Amino acid sequence: MKQNQLIAFVLAAAMLLPVQAFAEKYVIDTEGSHAFIQFRIQHLGYSWLSGRFNTFNGQFEYDEKNPAAASVQVEIDVASIDSNHAERDKHLRGEDFLHVDKFPKASFKSTSFTENGDGTAVLKGDFTLHGVTKPVSIDVEHIGHGSDPWGGYRRGFEGTTRIALADFGINYNLGPKSKEVELTLSVEGVRQ
Repeated sequence: MKQNQLIAFVLAAAMLLPVQAFAEKYVIDTEGSHAFIQFRIQHLGYSWLSGRFNTFNGQFEYDEKNPAAASVQVEIDVASIDSNHAERDKHLRGEDFLHVDKFPKASFKSTSFTENGDGTAVLKGDFTLHGVTKPVSIDVEHIGHGSDPWGGYRRGFEGTTRIALADFGINYNLGPKSKEVELTLSVEGVRQ
């Protein structure tokens, strides 16, 4: 009889405890090409050079009731850089820039997420490139979320940031207006 009373007490206590919400987990949809990492940098101060990284993967967690608990992780194959010019891409993969033989991956891991209340947020985290890890701040826009035609659920964000190449040990002189690169990460995640 005492064992039954103990079980009843434990069950009753469990029902009175607040239900803990868990963040939804999403995988970034790179398979369906619904995610992009793009960059642009001034070319000698005369024009913009744009490109992208074709191969990357990642995931994020997001809870609408507790957005501050959001987290993001992304890994980039830097050899997949594509500026739409084969010879330039070869140079970008070399020792003057990305040195992909020595540093084949770049990565981002979030440390905080702060919503502004207007559909935008600031995502902070550690970005590793060219063997150097530095904190970065990314301005984020929540694009949307909802069911997809295949029975899944998706959520999308776009984030932008600027990094100084010298901060990551890339010191090739492209001129005074080409010291920073703009990065844009557009992600559509599939809820798991």
